[in-house]
Order: sequence, then structure tokens, then C-alpha cells
Amino acid sequence: MKYLPGYTLEEFRKDLENSGFEPYRADQVFNWLYKRGEEDFGAMTNLPKGLRQLLASRYTASSLSLIESIKAPDSEKFLFRTRDGQTVETVLIKERDHNTLCVSSQIGCAVGCRFCATAIDGLVRNLKTEEIVDQYLKVRKITSEDIRNVVFMGMGEPLANIKNVRKAVEILISRWGLDLSKRRVTISTSGLVSGIRKMAEDPLLREVNLAVSINSPFEEERSRLMPLMREGSLEELMEELKSFPLKPYRKITLEYVLLSGLNDTQDHAKALASLIGTSKKRFKVNLIPYNPVPDLPFARPSIKKILEFQRTLWDRGISTFVRFSKGIQTFGACGQLRASRSYAKISNQ
Repeated sequence: MKYLPGYTLEEFRKDLENSGFEPYRADQVFNWLYKRGEEDFGAMTNLPKGLRQLLASRYTASSLSLIESIKAPDSEKFLFRTRDGQTVETVLIKERDHNTLCVSSQIGCAVGCRFCATAIDGLVRNLKTEEIVDQYLKVRKITSEDIRNVVFMGMGEPLANIKNVRKAVEILISRWGLDLSKRRVTISTSGLVSGIRKMAEDPLLREVNLAVSINSPFEEERSRLMPLMREGSLEELMEELKSFPLKPYRKITLEYVLLSGLNDTQDHAKALASLIGTSKKRFKVNLIPYNPVPDLPFARPSIKKILEFQRTLWDRGISTFVRFSKGIQTFGACGQLRASRSYAKISNQ
């Protein structure tokens, strides 16, 4: 079977034309799928019967199936099963005036961040385009919620799967697809310099938001916390970010997970400010107090420490915001629900 959410409109038009149907029929099918949320080809009543039969025999709109979901007042986490039996997480984050969907781009992750639940199993494989897009389609269908924002901040390193992520972004922002605003799609990377360079060179990817995990302004410490980041120095990363093409009034977000007793000191805050240097208008900093994960030896700093860190950056003219992780009741940390099922499976053997 071919997975429909993995096609661009141009690709699907060619597919249908090769099967003897008019190319505009692809537009009608995509309208049903992306605008109306219809996965049943038989219900697409403005299509000829022959085309509906062809679609049902050759294509499917679904690449994921729901295993479970866990609700909290501020979020809902979903665990999906892929066609090859793997599991992937997606989180719906409920803000005051909008909803944000946190999607995964890989099953597991190779970056190996010491504080991350996703890193426990290492990298299993990249998600395909349809598996990325289907996270949005499934959550929208399950919840009937309007989802305006998408962040590639779930399991995996998006820029290590840039081909499939790029195609998924095209589907998310195209009028023939999910028609999201480019300003409401964010790619969050652990700092792959080569991937950021590709984003900068890509007319489509450089239009969406970029967020980069820093987590320490000190090279050696950052390498310990994020082992894969040894592939490029912090200096190289900042040089790439300072030359990244930005539209007026856009900023790159620097993500900084605060770990108690490790990277939460005033020395860290001052060094982070020095790293940004004179490029204050180009960046904003999101401070993320650590979301505890069972079996990992890290803790969240005190509120006093968090606010002191923020104040040091503010005093140096750097826009800095504290982003408390939502959904602790839903195994909020990335990869945590998936890992919890693995722990349960092991303990029951």
C-alpha cells in the first residue's frame, strides 16, 4: 500500500495521471484528507466510483494507530504504533489561546543527551514523511482540536532526518496541504551545524522558525551533556546561527534546559550572554526547567535559581523566557511514555 500523507500534490497528480485519471482529482482527494480530515476513500462522494475503488485498493491515509493517550489539564500525550511495530510519541500542548502539536521525527535518537528519555534506546530509525504528517492528522481527528502550531521537538533530531522533515514541512505549510502559517512551524535541533547550513540554503526550510538546544555555554560540559555535538564546536554553531538568513523581526530561539547543580550557575548565565555577544536582536532564550525522568540522575533547579539565571540575561539585554514543561502528569518529558512502557515490559518478564 502507498501512504497518501507521504505525497506532495505534484507527486500525487502524476500518480493519478499515470493511472488514467485527470490530475485535478488529486486536488479533490487532498481537500478531503487535509481540509475535511476524511480518511475513508468511499466517503469522498465527488470522486468517480472507479477512482474511489483505485484509491481503496492502492492507497491508505493511515500509517499510525493509537496505542494509548494520557490527558492532563494542559496537555495530552499520544503513543502511536507504526506499521512495523515501533512506537512514537506526540504531544498536544494546550496554550491559553491556541494549541501546539509537538511531533517526533525519529524513533529514538542518536544525539545521546544524558538528560533525555528518548536517548535511552538510541536511534532505531528515521520516521517517514507520512509518519510525521500522520501525527498531526491523527491527533486532530482524535481530539477535534484546532492545531495552529507545530514544533519538531518530540523524539529525535529533525536535521538528522532532513529529507523527510523537509517534505513534511512542505505538506504542513502548503495551501493544498494543512495550510499552516510558516511562522507557526518550528524545527528544534540539538545543533547539527551541517543541518542548520542546509536549512539556511533551503528556500522553504529557512522560512520556518529555528530553535537550537545549547544547554551549556562551555564546550566540554556541553559535549558531556550532548555527546553527538562533538561533531561541531560551539563556536562553529554560533557562527552559523549569526549568519543564518532571518526575515525582519524574526529570532532564533536558544533552548537551555536547566539542570540543578550542573548548568544553572551565574557563571553559566554570564558565559551564555557572552556567547550571544552583540547579536542580541537575533536571539531569544527559552529557559526550560528540567522535567524529571525516572532513573536519570538529574533534577530541576529551585525557582530562585531559575529566576536569577533569567535576570542575569535580562540585565544584559537578552530576551529570556522561562518555559516550564507541561504535562508532567502525562509523562511529559520527550520519550518518557515510550520508555515507561519498555520498563514495564522488562519488569514483567
